[in-house]
Amino acid sequence: MLGTLALAAATVAAGAVAAPAQAEDGLTMVAIGDSQAAGPLVTTQNSWDCLRSDDNWPSVAARTIGATLTDVTCSGATTSDLTGRRFGYMAPQLDAVKPDTDIVTITIGANDLNLGVLVPSCMQPLPAPFGIACSSYQPDTYSSQIDAVGARIASAVQSVHTRAPGARVYLVSYYTYWGTSGCYPIDPIWSVDAKWLQGIFDRLNAKLAAVAASNGASYVDLATPSRDHGVCAPIATKWVEGLIPTSAASPYHPNALGNREGGAIVAAALD
Repeated sequence: MLGTLALAAATVAAGAVAAPAQAEDGLTMVAIGDSQAAGPLVTTQNSWDCLRSDDNWPSVAARTIGATLTDVTCSGATTSDLTGRRFGYMAPQLDAVKPDTDIVTITIGANDLNLGVLVPSCMQPLPAPFGIACSSYQPDTYSSQIDAVGARIASAVQSVHTRAPGARVYLVSYYTYWGTSGCYPIDPIWSVDAKWLQGIFDRLNAKLAAVAASNGASYVDLATPSRDHGVCAPIATKWVEGLIPTSAASPYHPNALGNREGGAIVAAALD
């Protein structure tokens, strides 16, 4: 998610695919997706070209259930990177799925909607009425865009079923970021725009749930349990960072606590 923000700090220094973390019982897991799952700037990073952490929620979930993880999540990824080569050299993410894969998690779609550009465009240096709410002039074409993204994600799920007929597939939601009001000026997005932006993520999450239900996959909801832990939450209970992070994480991405909590939620769904 929000690859424009996440990749601003990237330098190409490591391989694109995390080496599988070994487990004893033979359970194999593949994590597919964007920076929402990759954990940009959360310690320790194992891939600077993808801004991916060893302690992102897929890693936490895999360790919890004792699975061997192949993590190909990558900051800035779109659905085109599931079948195409990101940066021209990375293998398509779906290629990580093998016939003996047991579990596949997928979190994707926000970068298809260009939300990494939309969110910064809504930032306001001054309080209302000194400025123009971005929701008042941005054309809201997101319903049709989300439908198109949903179709591409459905195709990816079907591809997983073909590549690994016995695999369980889980579409994992995006977190809740602003809730219904935001917290201007702590986070520099007016309340009206925070509510609008959150609504777009809510619609995308609803589409992920619908795609899962109609394509033989399961949906894992991170939005509901993170509702009181977004960018406006106290530092000690915050799962998602705002524009100015208060702990190591890319802006508008889950921090270490958010990845631990998200990983525990996903693990409970996988187990």
